Amino acid sequence: MIIRPPAVAGTFYPDEGNTLHRMVRQMLDDASRRQQTSSVTKSKAIITPHAGYIYSGPIAASVYALLEPFRETIRRIVLLGPSHRVAFRGLATTSAGGYATPLGNIKIDQTTIATLSTLPQITQLDAAHADEHSIEVQLPFLQAILQPGFTLVPLVVGDANPEEVATVLERLWGGPETLIVISSDLSHFHDYESATAQDLTTSRAIEAFAPQEISGEDACGCRPLNGLLTIARQKRLKIKTLDLRNSGDTAGPRDRVVGYGAYSLTEEGEQDGYAT
Repeated sequence: MIIRPPAVAGTFYPDEGNTLHRMVRQMLDDASRRQQTSSVTKSKAIITPHAGYIYSGPIAASVYALLEPFRETIRRIVLLGPSHRVAFRGLATTSAGGYATPLGNIKIDQTTIATLSTLPQITQLDAAHADEHSIEVQLPFLQAILQPGFTLVPLVVGDANPEEVATVLERLWGGPETLIVISSDLSHFHDYESATAQDLTTSRAIEAFAPQEISGEDACGCRPLNGLLTIARQKRLKIKTLDLRNSGDTAGPRDRVVGYGAYSLTEEGEQDGYAT
């Protein structure tokens, strides 16, 4: 079985397993203390950033921490991230049987991926996965919070419109065992004040399920993000912003920052949670 090896271990996050686990666990524990929630609603989908952990990790932890009560329920992860290195049309699957991180291997659900083969926007392109960090950096968080044995459906998103992405998500929607993860940062390389204002506008568009208002200048993962917002609006999901900061708030200078947001989307009819 082909295993896709880590591409950014040692740069975006630690390449030693124990060190990585401690770092992720600390961020999750810190997020839980900040939230001090007495009850939570199970997420059907989340939106989370994908930069180096010292920059975006605390923001990502804000949403991942809320998944821990459901660690035994969630058994399949549908993970979409934008392509940063390879240009292509549509959404790319991989022939690999697993993704590896310093915390171990995650099995890829090739049976589910096979159900996408009739969709014209789907292509198998291992090159799109080989060096892509938007998928990889989410995996240690998932490994830290979920029971071992969960499976992964990783899709790198190239040039695809919201409807094409939404069609794929509809086919993969599943039930309570399936969590959809959208990997996206927000604005890039503005000064702190400008980025804060732009990211707030983008966040409001996300909360309003308004994909037509979000471009690549607003979110590097706008294609998978807008696809999720399209189907989430159709399915009447609820959304909650859990964190909205940038690299100037975490570990970077403030003259050239990258924005990060964390969001939880829940299905209608679920108990409203987040009581403080």
